[in-house]
Amino acid sequence: MFTLSELASLSETHTTHRILKPWWDVFMEYLVFAMLMVSIFSGTLLISNEQVVCLPMDQADPANNSSTPNPTATPDTPTPTPTPDTNPPKNTADPLSPPVKERGRPTNLDYQQYVYISQVCYHMALPWYSRYFPYMALIHSLILLVSSNFWFKFPKTSSKVEHFIGILGKCFESPWTSKALSETACEDSSETSGGARHRFSTSSTARGRASEEWSPGTPLLARAGSFSSNLGSPPQESPVPAAPSSTAILDRKDGEQAKALFEKVRKFRQHTEDTDHVYRVYVCQTVFKVFKFLLIVGYTSSFVDSISFEHVCRPQIRFLTGYSRFFCTHSMAFMLHKLLLSYMLLVSVYGLIGVYTLFWIFRRSLRQYSFEKVREESSIRDVPDVRNDFAFLLHMADQYDQLYSKRFAVFLSEVSEHRLLEENLNHEWGYDKLRQHVSRDALGRAELRLSTLSGVPKAVFEMPDLQVLKLELIPEARLPAKLAQMSSLCELHLCHCPAKVEPLAFSFLRDRLRSLHVRFTDVGEIPPWVYCLRALEELSLTGNLSSDNNRAIGLESLRELRSLKSLSLKSNLTKIPSGLVEVAGHLTRLLVRNDGTRLLVLNNLKRAGNLSELELLQCQLERIPHAVFSLTGLRSLDLRGNSIRSVEEVVSLQHLRGLACLRLCHNQIAALPPTLCMVRKLEQLCLSHNLLQSLPPALFTLKKLRHLDLAYNLLAALPGEIGELELLSFLSVSGNKLEALPGELFRRCARLRTLCLANNSLTSLPPEIGLLSQLSYLDLRGNGLERLPVEVGSCGALKKEGLRVEDRLFNTLPSEAKERLQLLLRSDLPTSL
Repeated sequence: MFTLSELASLSETHTTHRILKPWWDVFMEYLVFAMLMVSIFSGTLLISNEQVVCLPMDQADPANNSSTPNPTATPDTPTPTPTPDTNPPKNTADPLSPPVKERGRPTNLDYQQYVYISQVCYHMALPWYSRYFPYMALIHSLILLVSSNFWFKFPKTSSKVEHFIGILGKCFESPWTSKALSETACEDSSETSGGARHRFSTSSTARGRASEEWSPGTPLLARAGSFSSNLGSPPQESPVPAAPSSTAILDRKDGEQAKALFEKVRKFRQHTEDTDHVYRVYVCQTVFKVFKFLLIVGYTSSFVDSISFEHVCRPQIRFLTGYSRFFCTHSMAFMLHKLLLSYMLLVSVYGLIGVYTLFWIFRRSLRQYSFEKVREESSIRDVPDVRNDFAFLLHMADQYDQLYSKRFAVFLSEVSEHRLLEENLNHEWGYDKLRQHVSRDALGRAELRLSTLSGVPKAVFEMPDLQVLKLELIPEARLPAKLAQMSSLCELHLCHCPAKVEPLAFSFLRDRLRSLHVRFTDVGEIPPWVYCLRALEELSLTGNLSSDNNRAIGLESLRELRSLKSLSLKSNLTKIPSGLVEVAGHLTRLLVRNDGTRLLVLNNLKRAGNLSELELLQCQLERIPHAVFSLTGLRSLDLRGNSIRSVEEVVSLQHLRGLACLRLCHNQIAALPPTLCMVRKLEQLCLSHNLLQSLPPALFTLKKLRHLDLAYNLLAALPGEIGELELLSFLSVSGNKLEALPGELFRRCARLRTLCLANNSLTSLPPEIGLLSQLSYLDLRGNGLERLPVEVGSCGALKKEGLRVEDRLFNTLPSEAKERLQLLLRSDLPTSL
C-alpha cells in the first residue's frame, strides 16, 4: 500500500517535471495512458468472458474432411457408448407403466466433452494474435511509457534535470528577480525619455547625461555602476512611474538567497556547458519511440485481419466424440477487432507526434541558446549565450513558458549580480558602521580601511572629513560621482583593487588627489586613469612590472603627472622605466625596491636632475651606480640591501654638494676608503649589517656628522678619534665585539642623545658617561657588565624607560640614582631618541 506522503511526493515530482515537458511530450503521455486503458480493457474482456464455443460439423468421414463447413447442417447422431450397468430400455411411450429406477453413476460426460473441445480449439484454431493482442499492447504501452520519462530517471541526466528545475524554480520565485526586472523597466523608460529630452531640448538634464553614459558603447560594468549609484532614486520627469519594488530595500535574507542563487547558476552553467548528455539521451529516446511506433504499426497491420468471428477446428479426438471437425465462434472477435483498430489509431497519432519531435530537434540548433530577445526587451544586455545541455534545458523550458528563461537570465547577468552585491553591501555597511571603522593615522588624519568587500559602500562617499581611503582586495570597486563630495580626501590606497571611476569622480581625483598607492599583481591591474592625475604629488606602485623573460615592461606615459614629486616602484625591474624620463624634470624623490632582482640599466636616472632623495633597495648592485654622480641636487642616497663590497667610488660623491645622508646598510662592505673624507657635508651615515673590522681616520673628519650607525659589524674597538665628531647625536655600535669604549666619546661628544651598545663584550663603562647631559636613550643589554657606574644617574635627560639594561644591573645603582631615574619616569619631560 502507498502512503499519502509517498503519493504526495510522486505528485509533486510530476508537477515539477512538467516545466521540461513540451506539448508533444504531454500529448504523447496522454496517448500512452489511452493505449494502456485499451490494452487493460481488452485483457479484462478476454479473462472475464467465455473464449470460444464449438459445435460438431459432420461425421468423421475422410472423404468429407476438406468440405466447407455448413453451420445450418444437422450433425449425425453419435453412436452411444454401451455401459455394463445399462438395462434394456423400457417402453417409455406407455404412460401407465410404472417408473423404472435408473442404475449407475451420472457423469455429465457430454458437457465435459464440449468444454474440453472448446479449450483445445481455443489454442489450436484461434490465431495467436487474437489471444495475446491485449498483452502485447500492454507491454508496448509500458515500454513507451518508460521511454517517455527515461531522461528524467537516467543517472547522468536526472541529476542535471533535478538541479536545473530546482534552480529555475528558485530563480522564478526570488524577490530579486522581480526587483531587477522592474528596475530594468524603469531604467528603459528613463533612458527613453532622457534621450528624447536630449534630442529636443537645448540644455541637457541630469537624466539625459545618465542616458548617454549608459549607451551601448559604454563598458558593461561602468553602466552597471552608473545605474547602481542611483539605485532606489525614482526617475525625474519620467512619464512612466517607478515600480514600488524598485525603491524598496531588499530583505537581508532574500538578498543572501539571491547571492547564493548567482553562485549556483554559475556553477551549474560550468557543469552543464561542458557536456551534452541530456541532449543525446533525449534524442535517443525520441528515436526509440519513433522506431517503436514503426515496429508496432508494421506487424500489427499484418495481423489485424486474423481476428475473425468463425473458425474451423480439427482437434483429432474422433475416438472420444465421433467427430473430427468442429465449428467454433470467438465471441470477443468483434470487440477485439474494434479495440485493435483504436489501438493502431492511437499508436499512429503517437508516431506522427514523435516524427514531429525529431523534426523539431534536428531543424533547430538545440545546443545553442541565445538571449537576444531578453537583451532587446530589457537593459540587461550582458546575458551570455549558452550551449550544450544548459542550452537544451532552456529550450525545453521555453516550450512550457518563455517567462522562465527571461527570469532565469537575471541570474546569468554580471550587471544584475553587481547590482545585488551593491545593494546588499549598502544595506550591511551603513553610515554608522563605517564611522566605527574610521581611525587616525600617524599624522593624525582621518583614515578608513575597507578590505575584501564586494564593492565600495555608498555611505563612504558621505564622509566629507575623510582624508585617507584604503581599499584592499575589492576587485569590483567603483568610484561614483559622489566621490566629489569628499572634499578632504587627499590620499588613496588601492591594494589589488582595479577601481573604475565615473567621469565626475575622475575630474575630482584629477584635480584634488595628492597621494596614490597602488598594489597589484599584473601591470594590467593598474587603473588607466592613474596616469592622468595632474595634481598627484606622490605615486607608489607595488607589483610585478617584468615579463617572464625578465625584461622590464615600460609604464604608460607619465607626462600628465605634472605635479608628481615622489615616485615609489616596489617591483622586479631590470631597468629604470622609460616613462620615468617624462616626469624626471620635476621628480624630487625616487624609490626603487627590487626584492632581489638585479637592476642593470640606470641611465635614465641622469635626467632626474632635481632628485633630492634616491633609494635603490635590494637591487643586487655591486657598486655605487655612476648615474648617481650626475644628480647634483641629491641630498639622500639609500643603497640598502644590495651586494656592494667596495665603496671606492665614494670619492665621486664629493660632486654632490648637497648630499647629507648616505645609507649603505645590509651590504658586504669590508673597509671604508680614505676618500670618504671628501664628502664633507655628510650628516647621516648608516653602515650597519656589513663586514667592517676597523674604522679609518677619514671617517672622523666628517665634522657635520650627526647620525652614525655601525651596528652589527665586526668592530673590536672604537678609535679615540671618534671624539672629533662633536655634533654626533646618534651612535649605534650594537652587535659588534667591543670590549671597551674610549673616554673621548663621553668627554667631547656632549650632544649624544642616543647611544646603542647592546650585544657587545663590554665589562665596564667609564665614569665619563655622566658628562652626557642630553643622553635620553642608552641600550646596554647583552653585555658582560657586572654593575652600572654611579655616574649614570647624572645623565639629566635619561629616564628609566630610556635605560635598557637587565634588572639586576639596574639594582646595582645607588638608591639616590634609582630614585632620580624613577622620578624622571613620572615626570612629563619630553624625550626624543
